[in-house]
Amino acid sequence: MEIREVFARNLRRYRQAAGLSQEELAHRADVDRTYVSALERSVYAATIDVVDKLAVVLDVDASDMLKRPTTAANRKR
Repeated sequence: MEIREVFARNLRRYRQAAGLSQEELAHRADVDRTYVSALERSVYAATIDVVDKLAVVLDVDASDMLKRPTTAANRKR
């Protein structure tokens, strides 16, 4: 899985867990709602500054936004 896809999945998961719409997240992070939508669809690659802005709003570490999902194959390594 590409890092852009990892970020997209994590962004959507953390946003939904926080109970925020794309519009509300975008407003709080001072970015456009269509940009949040594009990030969640892996259309754009986020800058490190945007990753940090979104993480702050979602109350997670920026590094968590880029963590790959743990799978059985990864645990065996």
